[in-house]
Amino acid sequence: MFGEPCLRASCPQEYIGIESPLKTFERRNSDDRRQVLYPASKYALFRRPAVENLPAEKRGLAPGLPGACPRFSATGIPFPAGRLRKTHSPMVNVGILGATGYTALELIRIILNHPEVKLTALTSRQEGSPHVSTVHPSLAGRIDIRCEDLKPTQVGERAQFVFCALPHAASMAVVPEYVAAGCRVIDLSADYRLTDPAVYAQWYGHVHTDPTRLGTTPYGLPELFAERIKSAELVANPGCYTSTSILGLAPAICGGLIEPTGIIIDAKSGVSGAGRAPKLNTLFAECNESFSAYSVGTHRHMPEIEQVLSQASGKNVEILFTPHLVPMDRGILATIYATPTRAVTQEELLAEYRRYYAGKPFIRVVDHLPATKDSAYTNFCDITVRVVKGKVLIIACLDNLIKGASGVAIQNLNLMAGLPETMGLLPCGR
Repeated sequence: MFGEPCLRASCPQEYIGIESPLKTFERRNSDDRRQVLYPASKYALFRRPAVENLPAEKRGLAPGLPGACPRFSATGIPFPAGRLRKTHSPMVNVGILGATGYTALELIRIILNHPEVKLTALTSRQEGSPHVSTVHPSLAGRIDIRCEDLKPTQVGERAQFVFCALPHAASMAVVPEYVAAGCRVIDLSADYRLTDPAVYAQWYGHVHTDPTRLGTTPYGLPELFAERIKSAELVANPGCYTSTSILGLAPAICGGLIEPTGIIIDAKSGVSGAGRAPKLNTLFAECNESFSAYSVGTHRHMPEIEQVLSQASGKNVEILFTPHLVPMDRGILATIYATPTRAVTQEELLAEYRRYYAGKPFIRVVDHLPATKDSAYTNFCDITVRVVKGKVLIIACLDNLIKGASGVAIQNLNLMAGLPETMGLLPCGR
């Protein structure tokens, strides 16, 4: 039905890939290297049809792909939408710095399902270059790679893009070296999110060692700053609380529907938000069957939320942010209270939110009250709005490890690499 399977390629661009239930077969590349195609990849190769011989109405191109990749089979039958793949395109090679944490694990899981990205380097200072499956047992049998103590130049030889999953302060010490080595960097720490070195020093207790990049590094929230992210050599990946709060507030503040001051954000996070390193307050006996506030008035995400919302709206935004620790593995839910600038209805607010996020594939503006389980293990952020006693209540929730960290990092990678924003993330879930 789809034409003649080819076992030998004279030119890589003479072939296109489609999802296929065919059994494993092999071919040889133009440089005579053996290549085996496994059923798990769902891709088989077929000879490109002579497009000029097809009827004019069938000379279409696959959406978003170059003209070298027609969307019709050798018999003129169109391939199913979304199933074309450029087999001649090189894979995007990526590395992860600091491979032992939860965000690194989620990155690896997503990359393993990404059709255009290959993991080529993992760094860790653990002795003996342990196999990744000894650090993350859930990866046993899924990938064969070791965590190595590599220098930036060594990583630069293997990877075009680097995810920096190092702690605050450790990241800014190495990012300049990776940029100099030719890598484009997505930094998951907070080191490049704030624009003022003095504000960074005040909230993080460190003098910033790479201050010239503050204020010029785009904030990695694609829903607000996609165009700046695309061409960046360094992107500051947002935090989990900040993503939830900013995405929840941006339409209302930018649309002039709520006052930019006097905003209260009451947020709750699962224990994984504290990271993988053991801490007293995250031990099972300490946090199980308990619900508590922490860092009241002093949480580091407060100036970040104010800064980004002020930039997006052109207004001086002020918030009161209180985080809470919830005895669950993952998820964040923020209940946000604000004063409307005029009389407004729930229907009007929901309509404005849907207009603002139109075309944003990972924002779901819903009528119901969202729960953390609704977005768990996905890259979605669920938002709804209510009007109660003259106040606007916004409820936003997401998975802190995915949309709040690793998932949005992949979104940023896709934009930087010129790939579809949703690639590797949809369909999403366990």
